[in-house]
Amino acid sequence: MRIVQVTAFGGPEVLVVDRAAEPVAGAGQVVVGVSVVDVLSLETQLRTGWGTEFFGQKPPYVPGGGVGGRVVSAGEGVDPGWVGRDVIAMTGDGGYAERVVVPLEALVPVPDELGVREATALLQIGPAALSLAGAAEVKPGERVLVTAAAGGLGTLLVQLAHAVGAFVIATARGGHKLDLARELGADIVVDYSEPGWLERVREAAGGGRLPGAAGGAGVDVVFDGAGGRIGQDAFGVTARGGRFFTYGVPGGSFAEIDPGEAERRGVRVHGMEQVQFAPEEGRRLAGLALSEAAAGRIRPVIGQTFPLDRAAEAHAAIEARDTVGKTLLLV
Repeated sequence: MRIVQVTAFGGPEVLVVDRAAEPVAGAGQVVVGVSVVDVLSLETQLRTGWGTEFFGQKPPYVPGGGVGGRVVSAGEGVDPGWVGRDVIAMTGDGGYAERVVVPLEALVPVPDELGVREATALLQIGPAALSLAGAAEVKPGERVLVTAAAGGLGTLLVQLAHAVGAFVIATARGGHKLDLARELGADIVVDYSEPGWLERVREAAGGGRLPGAAGGAGVDVVFDGAGGRIGQDAFGVTARGGRFFTYGVPGGSFAEIDPGEAERRGVRVHGMEQVQFAPEEGRRLAGLALSEAAAGRIRPVIGQTFPLDRAAEAHAAIEARDTVGKTLLLV
């Protein structure tokens, strides 16, 4: 079968198509015939050698933490009724492949009302969005800032904040991304690649004249998917008593927040722990996300797809900031 592996740390060109033996399901496992692979921005960074002290990748390795497809065989102890069912599953690594072995307990069935592409697009961002929204406890009328609002996770957070009646300020880079955020429910959109973007956010949040619901001027909740300098600036417009969630690294690093300043202003700061789950909780939230999508309450935005053997192009597009929503590989 075909796989795509990282042959060395470096640019997208280190992603090389290769062959591997067909996987065989062991006891308590199934083989999934992969039709869709979820591609994360994080995977493009890990490919360069970033984050090895945390994630431990060492070439050669096959990336890909989540897939969707159909169960093609089952190992000992697995109900044969699983064969032929459409599922999504977290794989850890190894997802850039035509077939993968996963334990039975990793499977999340795809509802009949949802396609495998849409379900796979929600596999990793769906749980993250529901977790963030639940922890933020956004209330009607609160002012919510979403950075990287046209990314996969950002598009869901815009929808969720809008649905509860928040005033949503979305920031992104470029007109087509801002148009998408507006379409999904953002009240104000701001291009953070332009000078003075932060002042426009301040004006949208009341211009420093109106108190936020949290008790001070600024936005009540920040969902920071951009990280780096943009995330730090976004922290600066968080109202006293507000909630700040940082989880993105497209800016090259997480937003560095001064704990003393956060304490002085009474801002509750949450990091990556809010989007990292034990397997059982991740599956529960993934199932809930699929149910919400099947009912039409949220929709994943699939901005671009690439064939498996063009994974390098997918990585290059993400790194060039040319993508919106989710990027998927199709097998």
